[in-house]
Amino acid sequence: MKSKYTVKLKTIVEEHKLTPLHTSRDYETAVLGTADVNRPAMQLAGFYTYFDPHRLQMIGRVESTYLDSLSDEARRAALERFMQYDIAALVVCHGVPVFQECLDMAIKYDRNLFITDEDTSDFMAAVISTLHGYLAPRTTMHGVLVEIMGEGVLLTGDSGIGKSETALELVKRGHRLIADDAVEIRRVGRERLHGSAPEMIRYYMELRGIGVINVRHIYGVCAVKDESGIDLVVSLEPWEDGKVYDRLGLTEESQTILGVELPKVTIPVRPGRNLAVILELAAMNNRQKRMGYNAAEALASDHDRAIDSWML
Repeated sequence: MKSKYTVKLKTIVEEHKLTPLHTSRDYETAVLGTADVNRPAMQLAGFYTYFDPHRLQMIGRVESTYLDSLSDEARRAALERFMQYDIAALVVCHGVPVFQECLDMAIKYDRNLFITDEDTSDFMAAVISTLHGYLAPRTTMHGVLVEIMGEGVLLTGDSGIGKSETALELVKRGHRLIADDAVEIRRVGRERLHGSAPEMIRYYMELRGIGVINVRHIYGVCAVKDESGIDLVVSLEPWEDGKVYDRLGLTEESQTILGVELPKVTIPVRPGRNLAVILELAAMNNRQKRMGYNAAEALASDHDRAIDSWML
């Protein structure tokens, strides 16, 4: 599926340590816009219906063995027909020998040609994962993202509610800051979101009355992290006298971001509440729920059993 985002072909080549045999004139600016890849066995056999040349193409042992079974003339014709298409790039995997006809056609039609010793299936899985990461749907939200005991917690709420101050207290307690003020969120799986900070403000935090600080420089590299999954949304809101707040936790809230539904808790803020401790508890409680234990439901079940026993 074509994405509205792109990634430079050169980035993929460098990350996967591909060895170039020939690079096109536009190699430095060439981009990939789809996370799909293709093994052109059918195309080399002459079937080009539904062929998408913009995908990353890769040849392994199967395709190489088929080409080796052809005569020199038939092999050259098959590779020339294939290379006439404006393919994004061709990667020959598994360390199989590259046919001279393949290199000749890459040079003739100015196509990108690379080799790797990695197993075809392993390389395909790795490169698809990489492409999904770069081309994933994304959005930017106002908030703070912290990692608390391995749980990615996204703090939301109005400006001035105390998100940054709470995150700073969490950092002092040994947790890690991912992003302050702006959180870039990517959907990296069907049910998984990852958050990070825009590069310009990474590791920075704004505190009213103090100004901008660099958390990494003040608290060290253990206090920050470049990216984290998002497991829980915590909405901070001003305490309202008379408003009924959930005291048992039987009411389940959620928030949908990029089509992924995340558990959500709303925490009222007023002087005297230790938000850092409350957020640590929220993170641990969320992990317990994901592992199958819900304290509120357990209490309600025990209560019902006690009532039933008393009535009998």
